[in-house]
Amino acid sequence: MAKRNIKERAQRKIMEIYDSIAISSRIRLARNVEGLQFYTKMQSDVDAAYITGSVMRTLEKFDVFNFFSLKELSLNECNALFEQHLISHELIENKDISGVAISEDGNIIVMINEEDHIREQCIEKGFNLYKPYRRLSKIDDEILRSLPIAYDENFGFITASPSNLGTGMRASVMLFLPAIELSGKIENTIIRAKENGLTVRGIYGEGSKALGYFYQISNQGSLGLDENEIIDKVSEFIYSLCNEEKEMRYILLEEDYDKYKDMTLRAYGVLTNCYSLAEDEMMELLAKVKLGQVLGFIDIKSDEKYQKLFYEGLSANLAEIFEFFDKKKENIIRAEYISNKVKELSQRR
Repeated sequence: MAKRNIKERAQRKIMEIYDSIAISSRIRLARNVEGLQFYTKMQSDVDAAYITGSVMRTLEKFDVFNFFSLKELSLNECNALFEQHLISHELIENKDISGVAISEDGNIIVMINEEDHIREQCIEKGFNLYKPYRRLSKIDDEILRSLPIAYDENFGFITASPSNLGTGMRASVMLFLPAIELSGKIENTIIRAKENGLTVRGIYGEGSKALGYFYQISNQGSLGLDENEIIDKVSEFIYSLCNEEKEMRYILLEEDYDKYKDMTLRAYGVLTNCYSLAEDEMMELLAKVKLGQVLGFIDIKSDEKYQKLFYEGLSANLAEIFEFFDKKKENIIRAEYISNKVKELSQRR
């Protein structure tokens, strides 16, 4: 009994370390209805409505979902959902016929009439790709029973992008990699990922830049692999990367303790005292304070609430709370909002 308790505590400690590096795990599945054109050529509102109605009837069998028709939302409301990683740019671009269903807990998101007719995704905190996969599989199985989903014996699920042929799965993990980046090893990480059939993207996926030391790592393709093989392949690389990041954090402290203590506490000082704050600067400073937490210089009371600041301070989400008419006023409002939140959620050790 005592040995089991020691083992359980050790496992929890290991997962705490991983969870300070792997922020979230996401499984996304791309599905298309047989016989209907992809959204780029879809001109029939009837086809779009058929897909939407069919998906929503299927989702009613599961958790409570809130459905949003994008044409009924303002552009700012759409952008706020994008900043929260709930929808994609492609969904917004196709706003007239697209929609999104979001589960009550916000973890399951089904985008309708995006690049593919149906994009199912589940996001869970921490590092465990099998957890969102198991949850999403139940919904996907029902969608496959309810709709004539396009499938080919040789190519698997037919998708808008060739990279999604096969399972249609994208397994990705959002990582916080300050030590690897500050040590100048991020380019090597990108090369190694590519050699392993993986891709490294910025915080908002394909085409986005890395902000605040955040990177998304996922499989490049899915043809020729089953779902378990994809998850295991991504997970194996993420485990090794988490271990590398952990070791690099120790090295940062050993090489220049004073430098990183000053850098993180200076960021804390700016965030809690600034009068004006631009988006990119906010992301950089919030990340440095988060680094201060993992290096032991700063206490953060709630990781979940602190993580939300990375999108709560962005333009569209800020505009949902406050009214402003120019960038100068926006930056002043952002500074006050973020400053108060950081004071509430953290303190120097």
